[in-house]
Amino acid sequence: MSGDDESGWRFAQCFGDKGDVEDVTEADIISAVEFDETGDYLATGDKGGRVVLFERNEGKKGCEYKFYTEFQSHEPEFDYLKSLEIEEKINKIRWCKRQNAAHFLLSTNDKTIKLWKIFEKSIKVVAENNCSEGDGAVGRFTRDSLKLPKLVHHDTMIAAIPRKIYSNAHAYHINSISVNSDGETYLSADDLRINLWNLNVADQSFNIVDIKPVNMEELTEVITAAEFHPLSCNTFMYSSSKGTIKLADMRMAALCDQHAKLFEEEEDPQNKSFFSEIISSISDVKFTRDGRYIVSRDYLTLKVWDINMESKPVQTILIHDLRSKLCDLYENDCIFDKFECTVSGDGSHVLTGSYSNYFHIYDRNGKNDIVLQADKSAFKAKKAGSAKNKPTATVGKGKVSKKEELLNVDALDFGKKILHASWHPRENTVALAATNNLFLFQQV
Repeated sequence: MSGDDESGWRFAQCFGDKGDVEDVTEADIISAVEFDETGDYLATGDKGGRVVLFERNEGKKGCEYKFYTEFQSHEPEFDYLKSLEIEEKINKIRWCKRQNAAHFLLSTNDKTIKLWKIFEKSIKVVAENNCSEGDGAVGRFTRDSLKLPKLVHHDTMIAAIPRKIYSNAHAYHINSISVNSDGETYLSADDLRINLWNLNVADQSFNIVDIKPVNMEELTEVITAAEFHPLSCNTFMYSSSKGTIKLADMRMAALCDQHAKLFEEEEDPQNKSFFSEIISSISDVKFTRDGRYIVSRDYLTLKVWDINMESKPVQTILIHDLRSKLCDLYENDCIFDKFECTVSGDGSHVLTGSYSNYFHIYDRNGKNDIVLQADKSAFKAKKAGSAKNKPTATVGKGKVSKKEELLNVDALDFGKKILHASWHPRENTVALAATNNLFLFQQV
């Protein structure tokens, strides 16, 4: 570990093109990142509809990954009834619990969810037959010289096939999918409805939340994210554009419009502005693994809620103070960026992204806020400055150690942003998407 790596975190790996950001095509931009439940596999999805899987490289020390396979998950479609183009972009990827040698994962674009089976396929060839020697003329064979053809292993390939396609169940864009702890069902959420599916039944789903008003002109909020409780198979939560989180219990009613708990922090009327509703909209929610806490992300802050206390969050972390730039961010649409959040396996750390490819790792117990940067240029500059030092995540010596650049909002590059991230379930290793690059950082 190099001497200026004050936080204990270091840059581990980067997958992606070597070109500049300007050369990146829209299809190459990563739109989903997800570790499986073991942490041995990592999946990414991009705007081109591709899913790329990485496998842990057991031959290397530490947590290092190598390319496993890649397949085209979604293609662009056209809805002729609505004259609407449906993008191939992967919105979410969720792994299913592994039950045999094959892997199963769910991937979704705006309208269609697919269950993929990824498995190793053995390719065999005929190694010996009757025509192996001579011209094979019938008269030359004797009873002793006749041979049964033999198949021998030639190669192993990774195959990906769609086992189920769940379609035509959402009128609006799908923003979330979440696999239940029972391993048999999952939910999918769009702006106004949440549906419950059985993994084995592709042509039928049950509507469990419907907030669509009779008159669409009366619409005041939309669903932004939804997730199942990690332990209780009947409990799930969903967040809204009004900054609320609702906990629902499927045992109470078939349609869970009446929530069991409502997590909401009242806004100070003095701080109310034209942008209040936009920046209070929750872009992502996650349970901690024990189900005790909820982590939510809105545009400016990350909040930690105790599931037993609805009135206010137990912790509120300001990620970036951009209140002075909201007009500009509204003009360039950055104010609508949907930042994700992720939680460590033990629930002690939370992570979320910011601009200029910065991201925060917040220690909930020590209240320590670590700001790191996933940027190749930072590592190159550091390497050039010291040939002995390995490129690390935290760039000390005044670079980001005092968060000066993050506090100076005029210096932020709003074209570079960490929207998608996933935390290894068993180790302090994180995977982050920065445009078309996948970065891995780990604590040493």
